[in-house]
Formats: sequence, C-alpha cells, structure tokens
Amino acid sequence: MLEVADLKFGYNGHLIFENLSFTVDSGEFVFLIGKSGCGKTTLLQLLYFNLFPESGEIRVGEYAYSTLKKSEIPLARRKMGYIFQDFRLLRNRTVYENLAFVLEVVNTPSKLIREKINAVLTEVGLNHRRHSLPGELSGGEQQRVAIARAIVNDPFLIIADEPTGNLDPETSLEILDLLKRINKRGTAVLMATHNYDLLATADSKIYRLENRSLSEVRIKQ
Repeated sequence: MLEVADLKFGYNGHLIFENLSFTVDSGEFVFLIGKSGCGKTTLLQLLYFNLFPESGEIRVGEYAYSTLKKSEIPLARRKMGYIFQDFRLLRNRTVYENLAFVLEVVNTPSKLIREKINAVLTEVGLNHRRHSLPGELSGGEQQRVAIARAIVNDPFLIIADEPTGNLDPETSLEILDLLKRINKRGTAVLMATHNYDLLATADSKIYRLENRSLSEVRIKQ
C-alpha cells in the first residue's frame, strides 16, 4: 500500500537520509521515532508528495513518484489523510466549515458533505461542537477536529506528524486511542512521535530514523 525504496534526500548540501526503504501494509499501525531534527517530518512530507527525493521510489497505492504527473499529486494525496502537530485549522471557520472545505475542493455533493461530516464528528465525539470556532476549543478538541478532517475523505492511510506533541499526557492517550479505533476499522496509520510513553500502550511496528537510515526496533517496556 505504501512502499518506499532506496530513498535519498538532502537539503542545502546536507544529506538527511539515503538508501531508506520500508513499507506500511494495509491496516497496519506503524510508529516512526527518532531524535528531533533527524528528518521525521521531512520523510512524512516526502510521502505526502510535498517534497521530492533526489533518488529512490515512493509508491502510494497506484501512484508512484517515478511516474507521477503534477496533475496527479492531488489525487495521490486523497489516498492519505495528514494530521499536523499544530492542528492547521482555519481559524475563522467553524468545525463544520473546516471539514466542509476539504470536501468542497473535491466537488463533493452537498448532501454527501453533510453525511460525511456528521459521521466523522460522531466518530471523534465532537458533534456538539460543530458550530464552534477553533479558538473556542481545547487543544485536544482541536486535534480531534484535525483527525476528523484527515479521515473525512476515507483515506486508506493516515499520516500523523507528532499529533500529541502539544497535548498533556492524558489527552495524548485519548488521541492515540482514537487513532487506534480508526486503525481497527482498516485504515493504516503512520505516526511520528518522540513520546516513548505512548509506545508502551501499543503492540505496533516501530521504525527508528537515525544516522540517515531507518530500522525496525523493539522498545523495552
């Protein structure tokens, strides 16, 4: 479903990683760990086709970097939902309007927009905050809206970039539990984190990014 092979990427003459290969299979929950500055966000941006490698291959479903046309990038991104650490919500739009915007840009019919938004807000437990602005929500509630936005187009992969980084420990566990529930229905999740406490609650594949390469690891509990 997601395949990365022999990836090489650098910035301003600085090599961030090379010969990097890994996969995320359908329905998997995978953690990506590593020290700050090791390139976790850079890797996730490459997977989302916001950045492009110097060499190597990235395949998301039927879309491969080596053959990807510029016009196909939005189509490839619809296969993925992206969750940011800092939420990235439109501050002057309500919860409902933030979600509707994602669907409107892909010409979703109005009736289906309402149905999809009702479904995802129920799933994340925020139907009662549908008319609230982001500034009226707690950090945990804003991240739940960001998760709802990521799943509203029914992607087969969620990419989560430190989604609990700005949250307290209790709320972080709640967000992780929500992502686990989404994963159990069949959506794959690739979650970058530096919070090793979260790893103690999950029986998942863990990749560590360090020294410009990626390796599967086991974390001692």
